[in-house]
Amino acid sequence: MQTNISSAMSREALRRRTFGIISHPDAGKTTLTEKLLLFGGAIQMAGAVKAKKAQRHATSDWMEVERERGISVSSSVMKFTYADHIINLLDTPGHQDFSEDTYRVLTAVDSALMVIDSVKGVENQTRKLMEVCRMRDTPILTFINKLDREGRDAFDLLSDIEQTLGIQAAPMTWPIGMGKSFQGVYDIKRQAIRFFAEDGKKTSRPKEALVINGLNDPQLPELIGEDAAEQLRTEIDLLEGAGFPFDKELYLKGKQTPVFFGSAVNNFGVQELLDTLVRLAPGPIPRVAECATGERVVNPLEEDFSGVVFKIQANMDPAHRDRIAFMRICSGRFERGMKVKHHRIGKEVQLSRAITFMAQDREGVEDAWPGDIIGLHNHGTLKIGDTLTTSEPLKFTGIPSFSPEHFRRVQLADPLRSKQLAKGLKQLAEEGAIQVFRPLTDSSHILGAVGVLQFDVIIARLKAEYGVTAVYEPSPISCARWITSNDRAALESFKSDQQSSLAYDGDDCLAILSTSEWKLSRIIEEWPQITFHTTREIR
Repeated sequence: MQTNISSAMSREALRRRTFGIISHPDAGKTTLTEKLLLFGGAIQMAGAVKAKKAQRHATSDWMEVERERGISVSSSVMKFTYADHIINLLDTPGHQDFSEDTYRVLTAVDSALMVIDSVKGVENQTRKLMEVCRMRDTPILTFINKLDREGRDAFDLLSDIEQTLGIQAAPMTWPIGMGKSFQGVYDIKRQAIRFFAEDGKKTSRPKEALVINGLNDPQLPELIGEDAAEQLRTEIDLLEGAGFPFDKELYLKGKQTPVFFGSAVNNFGVQELLDTLVRLAPGPIPRVAECATGERVVNPLEEDFSGVVFKIQANMDPAHRDRIAFMRICSGRFERGMKVKHHRIGKEVQLSRAITFMAQDREGVEDAWPGDIIGLHNHGTLKIGDTLTTSEPLKFTGIPSFSPEHFRRVQLADPLRSKQLAKGLKQLAEEGAIQVFRPLTDSSHILGAVGVLQFDVIIARLKAEYGVTAVYEPSPISCARWITSNDRAALESFKSDQQSSLAYDGDDCLAILSTSEWKLSRIIEEWPQITFHTTREIR
């Protein structure tokens, strides 16, 4: 029996590919996500964000504010089958104001897909997200998008990736022209040409890749023209002499990224990308967890079940006012109705209802395996960072909370709705949408966010999901730090001295709120016994 379980575990784990998509806003991430789902057979029609006249919206953008603004502000999980593999695609917020949610999602993936705009190259948000991936040596595939537009030179784009992101770029395909002269791509390994045609337009060129007998094949000039053929030969010669050949080992270590060129909106280059992801990307990877003896590596093929909650989402179904905890299965097999230990609260809980996702659509799940993302109905017992196991106490680490950069004081339009406001803020804080601080000296709520657009989303969600009309007042607070100390007497003295500047966050962790970095730096100098933190491990 044990052998059967082990063989089933190995078989199912090897089939899993769990990855997240990262990019700067407007690089085409949402479009590429939809096209991957289209090629994976998960949807029948991709709804472009701009296609509002046809009442279609991106599958991954399920929140009302996302549909109104045409941006992704929440992370979505989409599961589908492709080439006998189970694909768990985690779509992350594209807007930089929601980067904290993206950071947490990246702790749940085994690899990442980076989308770069061929016109703009590497942009700021991509650079920040790459830093998070580098912390975990996450393997990354790169898709350079929008080749149907006039963009930067392909060599320039490779150099930008290498110099800005500090990773080798190994082209798997190479563009033939760009913009109006874009004819397709050359598959370097297969020595094949895939011709480009705008989506929906008829063409006499073959739809399938046409294999040629090397770049000196006499039919090459007939296929793409003499000038384009000569340019392609020259560029491939340069790549072979000065570029990086693909090295799978370097890719899996996060040191090299395979690069593909295409146009997501035209479905071009997407299937090759998906095929390569299935072939090259790692299955479930081992993860470090705190245990009774310190730390240990948890292998996904261990028979004992373990999973970690990396996201809470309230009101995905407004009709039912539900709260879903997204859990990554790290080891073992999940079975509906199984009992697990919830180590933070020290209780045994039964997982009687679990679901899998296609954005806001969901279906019940009977079992799941390492690498899968499942949703658990949550009535307030699960928080981000919680670890559930069937045996030893474990705590998977590396899920951060970041010090806010912007602050507002929230004000109710109707004071009689204060309970609903408190409930709404508590739930939104638990899902990581906002940070809520409760000052020690009054009963107000001070909200903290990494980006200012988060405040607009919170106001909209309070009204739509909790029936609360609220407005913001300016706050003089400009920075915050979490406070800890091994010296209990010093901490009590600090709390007495700085009481008017102290507050508790949603997890009852003490923080100092300051009106200026200069003032905060003075306080830090005056209190060497106190440790001031810009990030906090979610516990």
